[in-house]
Amino acid sequence: MESPARLCDTCKPPKVNIMGVTKADLFTDTQNELAAYARIFAHPARIAIIQHLMASNTCCNSFLVDELGLSQPTISQHLRVLKQIGIIQGSVEGASVNYCIHPEKWLHIKNTFSALFESYDASTPSRC
Repeated sequence: MESPARLCDTCKPPKVNIMGVTKADLFTDTQNELAAYARIFAHPARIAIIQHLMASNTCCNSFLVDELGLSQPTISQHLRVLKQIGIIQGSVEGASVNYCIHPEKWLHIKNTFSALFESYDASTPSRC
């Protein structure tokens, strides 16, 4: 197990804190990163948005409203959260914004979770 990283206050990366006060300093950067991604993926609307973007390769906010049946402000809020953490990116086209999956960030997230899941050997008998 990684030991917790201790960085000076000015060197610490910004934390995306969605659920209030945390004791992030007690955990490694990787543990905090995984938790931040897990919080993002914990909302079914965000999963639906991500799945729609993967299937369509790009999408405008208004199409997501029609496709998912959620209100415009709700879709905008979820897009903001997804964009804030870098999972999606947007480009302005006229009066609208087209969103798509950010490929490099997606690969990084995939690799980060894969490293966690692959660190457990499921073939080893459990003692509990």
